[in-house]
Amino acid sequence: MNQRDWEAPMRAALDEARGALDTDDVPIGAVVLDADGSVIGTGRNIREAAGDPTGHAEVVALRAAAASRGEWRLDGCTLVVTLEPCTMCAGAIVLARVERLVFGAYDAKAGAVGSLWDVVRDRRLNHRPEVVPGVLAEETSALLDDFFATHRLR
Repeated sequence: MNQRDWEAPMRAALDEARGALDTDDVPIGAVVLDADGSVIGTGRNIREAAGDPTGHAEVVALRAAAASRGEWRLDGCTLVVTLEPCTMCAGAIVLARVERLVFGAYDAKAGAVGSLWDVVRDRRLNHRPEVVPGVLAEETSALLDDFFATHRLR
């Protein structure tokens, strides 16, 4: 599959990200698809809303997908997220046995899928998902740029 094949799920993740704006959370969104392409989990950043340092979109979506499946292993699933995952989220992706990670914008400050670190491709780990980077990167970056432009003025 190529990047174009992931545009519709990335738009769903963008919709989730926009929902985070209601709680003043950084607008990052994620969806988990099963092997058939059905959405089995969604998430958006809830760190501010829930006062939870682990409330990243990826973790929220992975938890929802695991609850939907009734197990923690997400074999055959794809996580689609608007921003390159951090080290915590990259670790969760590996531990959940996600088959594929699709992300939008790179995160030069905290990215752990190629920018600063490359956790998901570390050969020492027992699982390495396929990675599809840069899907709708301009659109996902613009949402974050707009958010931070207004929040840095405070």
